[in-house]
Amino acid sequence: MNSNKVIAISKTVAPIMLGTAVYAFGLLYFIIPSQLMEGGVTGITLLLNYAFDIPIFLTTLLINLPLFLLGWKVLGGRQIVYTGVGIGSLSLFLWIFERLISAGWIVPFSTEHDFILAALYAGVTLGTGLGIVFRFGGTTGGVDIVARILGRNFGWSMGQIILAIDIFIIGSSIFYIPKEKILYTLVAVFIASRVIDFIQEGAYAAKAFTIISDEAPQIADLITAELERGVTLIPAIGAYSKQAKHMVYCVVSRQEIRRLSLLVKSIDPHAFVIISDVHDVQGEGFRET
Repeated sequence: MNSNKVIAISKTVAPIMLGTAVYAFGLLYFIIPSQLMEGGVTGITLLLNYAFDIPIFLTTLLINLPLFLLGWKVLGGRQIVYTGVGIGSLSLFLWIFERLISAGWIVPFSTEHDFILAALYAGVTLGTGLGIVFRFGGTTGGVDIVARILGRNFGWSMGQIILAIDIFIIGSSIFYIPKEKILYTLVAVFIASRVIDFIQEGAYAAKAFTIISDEAPQIADLITAELERGVTLIPAIGAYSKQAKHMVYCVVSRQEIRRLSLLVKSIDPHAFVIISDVHDVQGEGFRET
């Protein structure tokens, strides 16, 4: 592996690890002391921690590992590798911060029972961490892997799958934490989602790419193969050159913005790319009508 490739990989891996570090800190410093909740696999690890006092770094790794192996077998591709980086680094930083907090190296968080402040701080911190991870093409595993597999095999919307699982997990927490804490959790989840959108440079969950390039067919084929997204080739004529060419039109989720940009540059570094906000998306891979 040459040095340029190592540098290119490190420019993606390092931010993913930074994002998981911020996310891990938010969980241990704001969420757990206030007994709030989260969705996905993180929610399951929190429930196990509240009910049986099991360290969340351990359950995060044990739950995500088989899901990662399943995702590797079924999905494959570069993103599953970055998911592995996210899972491993999240477990590592959870372990590190648990040790630092228990050793007194980090002063415990206290808001004098003002849980709305805890929810605000948690939402900003978790959203910042996940936003960084998503922006650089990674995930923290868990529900994302399950949603992709179910979406591919049954055609269900990833958003609907993730939402259904999160509602079930957060709803199950009512047996272990007061219902008021669940309401504070919803505040934290909402703020986190807004922060993620802000870091991803858009207020919406999807972006539309319009790509003008002489290599449009090759770009369309690569997007189909790597992202498994629908792509449309639109005939066009350059007003100045009078030459016929194609435009590529594709809508992707916020986690795929950076990946698509890199795919386009790998084929045509001089392509003209327009990225637009999408207010609503209905259809395969997004919200079904």
